Amino acid sequence: MDKGKFHRIAGRSVGRYINLVLRTSRLCSEPTDLGAYLRRHSPFILTTWHGQFLMVPRIVLSALPVRYMVAKHGDAEIFAQALSYFGLDLIRGAGAGRRRKDRGGAQALRSALKCLGESVSVGMTADTAPGPARRAGEGVVMLARLSGRPILPIAAATTRYRALNTWSRMTVNMPFGRLAIVCGDPIWVDRDADAASIEVARQAVEDGINAVMRRAYRLAGADPRGATPVPQASEYAVAPGLGLKVYSTLTRMAQPAAPFLLGLRERRGREDGARRNERMGQPSRPRPPGRLVWIHAASVGEINAVLPLADALREERPELFFLFTSGTVTSAGLAARRLNVDDIHQYVPLDSPQFVRGFLEHWRPDLAVFTESEAWPNLVIETASRRIPLALVNGRMSNRSFSRWKRFKSLSRPLFSRFDVVLAQNEKFARRFAQIGARRTLTVGNLKIDAPPPPADGAELGRLKRAMAERPVFLAASTHEGEERAIAAAHRRLAQERAGFCTIIAPRHPERGTEIAELMRGLGMVVAQRSLGLLPTAATDIYIADTIGELGTLYALAPVAFIGGSLVDRGGQNPIEAIRHGAVVLTGPHYVNFRDAYSALLRHHGAIEVHSADEAANAVLRLMDDEVELARMRAGAQSALLTLSGALQRTVDELLKFLPEDKGLLRAS
Repeated sequence: MDKGKFHRIAGRSVGRYINLVLRTSRLCSEPTDLGAYLRRHSPFILTTWHGQFLMVPRIVLSALPVRYMVAKHGDAEIFAQALSYFGLDLIRGAGAGRRRKDRGGAQALRSALKCLGESVSVGMTADTAPGPARRAGEGVVMLARLSGRPILPIAAATTRYRALNTWSRMTVNMPFGRLAIVCGDPIWVDRDADAASIEVARQAVEDGINAVMRRAYRLAGADPRGATPVPQASEYAVAPGLGLKVYSTLTRMAQPAAPFLLGLRERRGREDGARRNERMGQPSRPRPPGRLVWIHAASVGEINAVLPLADALREERPELFFLFTSGTVTSAGLAARRLNVDDIHQYVPLDSPQFVRGFLEHWRPDLAVFTESEAWPNLVIETASRRIPLALVNGRMSNRSFSRWKRFKSLSRPLFSRFDVVLAQNEKFARRFAQIGARRTLTVGNLKIDAPPPPADGAELGRLKRAMAERPVFLAASTHEGEERAIAAAHRRLAQERAGFCTIIAPRHPERGTEIAELMRGLGMVVAQRSLGLLPTAATDIYIADTIGELGTLYALAPVAFIGGSLVDRGGQNPIEAIRHGAVVLTGPHYVNFRDAYSALLRHHGAIEVHSADEAANAVLRLMDDEVELARMRAGAQSALLTLSGALQRTVDELLKFLPEDKGLLRAS
């Protein structure tokens, strides 16, 4: 039998089977009057995941005709014949995905645009073979941008189903049960959308399909996990080369010097002497029973970003326990104040093979989650060797780090290929991780956007307000060396224009407080230092907030905040915390570490970029003279955050794939 005849017979058989499922199932839909809903938005672009595609065209056919886009490769020919069996017209061709050969995508796009221009709707899958599954491509977004028509996410589910072992977990719906069909809210894409806006829309499509999928399975009374694609690596992990072997040998040889090095750091206030053994792989707490998720975050900002992640995972899976590790005294202090009562914090062991092995043998985590760009070689290699799933969340890769890792591929490829998934903040970072060896990268957004702001201490806020006595206040937060002199120059100008003006400097590294105080006094400023227990007086020019954990209180105090690390080339600091507390943000031009956030803020007129002390002073004066402008910028900043949110749920969805639920496993009370 030739291929053409086989495809026709197989396609007709699939079509008949789909009709059987439709005839024997109890249909329910959201919205209830699905036909009216679809007609109201016609012409539209209907989209779902590849694995759940089979039932959708036949159900929608009863409402109005839609032309479906089907690829030209062999497997798709069976689907094409099944759709033809229903009398549906097709658009042949699809995007290339990760394949290099042309699959008729350009011709398909032209045909789809023509259909939409003639008021004929178009249906297509959002993910494209060979995957990754359930990652929306840009094709559906570009079609919406060029046509000006909305994208409608749709999903179908039955009470019983069988999922085939394919890249997309192609789902075969079973008859004689409930059949649920759910259509989501329309997603519109501006015709003049830039690259950032297209990525926002692409992510909205992804989120929209996932949302209607969850709802459809809930309505059908089915468990969606069997139809969820299992994360698949694109290649095997790369074997450790000479570079990693040399690193492992050197760190093993340096192990006897660990107590001396830790002692030096303790004397400088950078280590906790009472918990020194934790840094040498000797845990100070027992392992809890049951499933344990280990989350490693470098410092305060990363801990703050992943605390909501643990809470969200716990909401989905209450039996989970959480172990947090970090490397700084300040992050340990934050953990002590903000961790859930059942959660555990330990200092991460120094990256020596023996220390790491002691740590892992004691804790035996079921999942290891690293944040941003943390990838200590021995820690990663030893974790992976125990077959513990490894995920990197909120992944980012600075220009400097990327250049360094690219130069040392004998280190980077074996290291990053051991991560089962890298969940990156944006497409650029995802590409960079892939280039240095990561096997599976996904763009999910920045967890810091969804993180709650640092808390404001009401009592301390009241004390500061009384001490300021209605004086105008400007905050320079997270400043780096080289920026304080510019802040002093801006203050001098502000004080000339506004009597009694006070500037607060909260350095990124509080231990620099005394150094900054001496600099300010040398510039003729009257200084008060918070770490000495002082409050500002009527004579104070510069108030140095060189304490830990008080940024939330300071942001709540000041109407305008400059976010440091941006006038000097340090990549910038997180602006979201200030915005959550209602402060209007100023930034210098160097904000590459938070480019997505600042680009959205500047696009929505929710932040101001300054390049000098004079520009900073002018911006502060303008804002303090205009309450309407302050309110407008706050509203713009909130609008920007709405376009950036959603990373938390996407991260949770991916991590849960590595934590199969054991219904017999009960958490000890």
